[in-house]
Amino acid sequence: MFERLVDKLLGLPAAEVPKPAVAKDIAVPMPDGVRLRADRYRPPGETPMPVVLIRTPYSKSTLLGKLLGGALARRGLQVVVQDVRGTFGSEGEFWAFQQEKEDGLATAAWLREQPWCDGRLATTGMSYLGHTQWAIGPYLDPPLEAMCLGITASEFVSSFYPGGVLGLDNMLSWSALIGTQERRFAALPNPRKAKRIRAAMAHLPTNTADVAAIGKPVRFLADVTGHAEPGDDFWSPTDHSKGLAELTTPTSMVTGWFDLFLPAQLRDFKALTAAGRETRITIGPWSHGQPSSMGPMIADQASWLTAHLLGDRAQLRQAPVRLFLQGAGRWLDFDQWPPAESTPKAWHLQPVGRLGEETATESTPDKFTYDPADPTPSVGGPLLTGENRQRDNASVEARPDVLVYTGESLKVSLDLIGEVSATVHVRTDLGYADVFVRLCDVDPGGVSRNVTEGILRLRPGVPEADADGIVTAEVSLDPTAYRFRRGHRLRVQVTGGAFPRFARNHGTGEPSGTATATKPCRFEVFHDAAHPSRVTLPVFPG
Repeated sequence: MFERLVDKLLGLPAAEVPKPAVAKDIAVPMPDGVRLRADRYRPPGETPMPVVLIRTPYSKSTLLGKLLGGALARRGLQVVVQDVRGTFGSEGEFWAFQQEKEDGLATAAWLREQPWCDGRLATTGMSYLGHTQWAIGPYLDPPLEAMCLGITASEFVSSFYPGGVLGLDNMLSWSALIGTQERRFAALPNPRKAKRIRAAMAHLPTNTADVAAIGKPVRFLADVTGHAEPGDDFWSPTDHSKGLAELTTPTSMVTGWFDLFLPAQLRDFKALTAAGRETRITIGPWSHGQPSSMGPMIADQASWLTAHLLGDRAQLRQAPVRLFLQGAGRWLDFDQWPPAESTPKAWHLQPVGRLGEETATESTPDKFTYDPADPTPSVGGPLLTGENRQRDNASVEARPDVLVYTGESLKVSLDLIGEVSATVHVRTDLGYADVFVRLCDVDPGGVSRNVTEGILRLRPGVPEADADGIVTAEVSLDPTAYRFRRGHRLRVQVTGGAFPRFARNHGTGEPSGTATATKPCRFEVFHDAAHPSRVTLPVFPG
């Protein structure tokens, strides 16, 4: 009865196996003698079958581990859920992202030797569980039969440092999670702990914020703050994007418009599509790990696995791209990303806080001062915890360190589907500065809600300034699919940061992980014929 209720809540078809057999705490030996623990779910019997491998740092015994293992086994699949090295039942020390290739390949080799495995392997999982898939997918021979990649990417580094800036909120939140997840009652809501973590985001230096947050150091935070500067190749072994074109394994992806890995996952999808590989992607109105996304994600993975392991090819009758058009409340299907019908169109920053399709002929630059001692706050966005997704931006837009440019009321609805970018011509007095750009939707009542955003870190000479000291900042905003309704207005914010989503720019040139001193930075934003600052939006014909 309980299993049928779970399947119904997840939107899964009727189960074929009412009660799978479960083998607990199987010891899987690694080449160095460490043993990793795993649970095996399968239909009754020991006939050799393919194996779906799930490798997790969050415990194979959690609700998610049991949910995935049980739900897939009830569909006739054999599933092995393994705790990665140094977590929960597995021996060794956990070193985030650094051990998953070697341990994953050793686990795959061991599975293929078992009498209950017919030699075929597939993988599934979300977030870090997706990283563990990418850590072995491009390297296995024979290759995987299928990969199910939820809210993840072949490389995480660009998500650690979007635009070259440490994603502080997400990095500290995850450090606190993995640093405390094995404590008693860690899975229960703890407002006091959440408040302490939130307060620790302002702690300096940033590389000790973990101690301020949870009372102990976490190796991942030391890694991510200690290797945030340009030219550091520390994370190179964790980047598995180089093998995308050669990957022959069919892949299915699910992500959300407010997921921190969205840009990287779409790059993976485009690379696989360009190489002619079998792949598909679903993009919903979700943030990372949002409960309402779990059902569609597990249903997508179950359909892909049953198609490629059990021969149910009807599960493949879906468009390569399925996405949710925010603001319109509807799902759309496309053959490619971005849609071929979308056309880039520029909206220019204009004098007196206006936003329009024309370039201003002459105008004086707009000015503001960014003070890292009182950093411009972030509101909403693609965050792991706290108030994410769309939020009212009134408190931010009222600040003197935020420039706001607003368009006219739309006479017809405007659909944007595709890549978003901004070009901002800016001069700073320090050279060390960040340019943050956010696109918002202003409703008829004047409420401004964020749609998408991006940031770029400037350093002296990068990018190179012109003879007048003006830099052309090319800022990539997150891709989107969004309807601005008739009567709404487009709004663009330009400022020097968004804290604590992004670590503040101290203005001193010191590494962000160890910097403590701060220096205010004066900005001038130009928007004239010679310096046409603008956002470029993907207009979809409607």
